[in-house]
Amino acid sequence: MPGRRAGITELQTPALVVRRAALDRNLRTMASKLPAARLRPHVKAHKCTELARRQAQVGHHAFCCATIREMEGMARAGLGADLLLANEVVDARRLRPLVDAGSRVTVAIDSTETLAAASAAGVPEVLVDVNVGLPRCGCDPRDAGGLADDARRRGLTVRGVMGYEGHAVGVEDRDERTKLVTAAMEVLAAAHADVGGDVVSAGGTGSYDLNVVATEIQAGSYALMDTAYATLGLPFVHALSVLATVVSVNRNGGWAVADCGLKALGMDHGNPALEDGGRVWFCSDEHVTFSPREGQPLPRVGDRVSVLPAHIDPTVAYHEAIHVVDEEDRVTEVWPVDLRGW
Repeated sequence: MPGRRAGITELQTPALVVRRAALDRNLRTMASKLPAARLRPHVKAHKCTELARRQAQVGHHAFCCATIREMEGMARAGLGADLLLANEVVDARRLRPLVDAGSRVTVAIDSTETLAAASAAGVPEVLVDVNVGLPRCGCDPRDAGGLADDARRRGLTVRGVMGYEGHAVGVEDRDERTKLVTAAMEVLAAAHADVGGDVVSAGGTGSYDLNVVATEIQAGSYALMDTAYATLGLPFVHALSVLATVVSVNRNGGWAVADCGLKALGMDHGNPALEDGGRVWFCSDEHVTFSPREGQPLPRVGDRVSVLPAHIDPTVAYHEAIHVVDEEDRVTEVWPVDLRGW
């Protein structure tokens, strides 16, 4: 029938499925909590310009990126009003065309080498990335002011500082999470006093309402959510699942196998969950082995199951498209995951 919308049962699996109502709810909720410039959504969580466009429609027009590929894709999609590469790079040459084409481009720096890369590429603005407790990128807080001075001597504008309290955002106990966030932001605030500028960029989905120091929060996972963040009692719901097909059933052993494994799921935060409450036993390359929840029968070969990933960002990056469905499980749109790659 012309114009008929496919149902999710017709999708080839494994397939990313996003429930539009849940996504819209998450976007509206965050927009009410952190309106306009208070949120700089991190597109690494979904790698999809169509989803970023929906974030812009609720008032969030500045974005974080983790890769130059993401920066290029956002600019090409007309979403380059204020792009932050919240990551260090030692070769920034591909950013210059974005600047020349009119995008506002800012790069994080934490060393003389990354500063030199930004300067050589003609990137006009930087944020000094400060280590606030997560053993990852970021300069020693005591070095932040000197690095900012070096950047200004090279003719760059220092917009301010950034620091990611990633060691805190997933802590389940809210009081402990608050203490860790507060301690991290005390470090960042002290560095900001040395650096100057208007921007203090920090935070994530797990600390979006706890971080009172940052002028902008770099949350991304809130839009789609995963099981790791779902343990924190946040006001966001699961919008994304991986649709899988049962391909084998062992009725004597009491387990079933679906075609959604390590190559379709981000597993660094642990096993996924089944939306219907079944128990995941383990994942292998192409398979998830599970049993139904207590009192429920085993599925049949060919049945579909919805799998909730533990970590949204790498899960989405494994897939080429997001299938947006309505409340009747009809596919209304297919959004390319067009920011994959480097």
